[in-house]
Amino acid sequence: MVTAIGNPSPQTFNIKDKHHMSKIQPLADRVLVKPAAAEEKTVGGIIIPDSAKEKPLRGEVLAVGNGTKDEQMVLKAGDQVLYGKYAGTELELDGEKYLIMRQSDVLAKVE
Repeated sequence: MVTAIGNPSPQTFNIKDKHHMSKIQPLADRVLVKPAAAEEKTVGGIIIPDSAKEKPLRGEVLAVGNGTKDEQMVLKAGDQVLYGKYAGTELELDGEKYLIMRQSDVLAKVE
């Protein structure tokens, strides 16, 4: 379960699992992204097995860092984004997968 704590910038998120609660606050120019779910079936109705699913390239920004003196943060929590196939570092907490990546790894905002 991901919940926001307050509304300060940068945002901090609690991620609760069975044994402890972790706070994730991206630093500098990094963003925390929850990847969108992978497609379960094709347009023609064929069910895709887990081993053949493509890694999603779209997600929702959950939290952002403060930025750096050279790079101002243009992303904010709630933005839908597209990112590269090998972008970011994967995290798994409580069975949920997240990515932490630099803002420059984000290719576009989807509106």
